[in-house]
Amino acid sequence: MKKLIALACLGFAFAVSAPAFAGSQQDKMKGCNAEAKGMKGDERKAFMSKCLKKDYVLKSDAASAKPETKPAASAAAPAAKPTQQDKMKSCNADAKTKALKGDERKKFMSSCLKG
Repeated sequence: MKKLIALACLGFAFAVSAPAFAGSQQDKMKGCNAEAKGMKGDERKAFMSKCLKKDYVLKSDAASAKPETKPAASAAAPAAKPTQQDKMKSCNADAKTKALKGDERKKFMSSCLKG
């Protein structure tokens, strides 16, 4: 039983810590918590595990989603984040290979992220 709980916690921590899905994952967690109200113990754990999977649709999202408008609005937002994250990763890697520290690193990162 302890192994099962530890495995569930590890899987949950891994799923929640993914930076690319941080915003949507937090929203999904809030929705799942709202739907799991009143559940306790193993029933809640099983529901939360199922609810946090990608293919699960929250009841509140299913009722209020407008298929034509929602995907178009959300398609623009995720496109901006990966580019900035990619820039940050690239600039960090460059700064690390150049062994920059302190003010030199700050200046380099600033100029790297701008251009």
